[in-house]
Amino acid sequence: MSTANHNALHGKTLEQILTELVAHYQWQGLAERIDIRCFKSDPTIKSSLTFLRKTPWAREKVEHLYIKLQRKG
Repeated sequence: MSTANHNALHGKTLEQILTELVAHYQWQGLAERIDIRCFKSDPTIKSSLTFLRKTPWAREKVEHLYIKLQRKG
């Protein structure tokens, strides 16, 4: 991971990252950008965190989307 990517995530918990993404994109927008069921079927922060913590490839997609959002901001 490059330093720029690390800095965007530095000090952020997965819960903070997910909460910011949901606030920005809403669940539907998040599901359109990252195709995982926990964002489509009755999504909650808690259930999504459980899935993301067990699924490295999905967590990585969430982190990349967050970094992309930070660069826009």
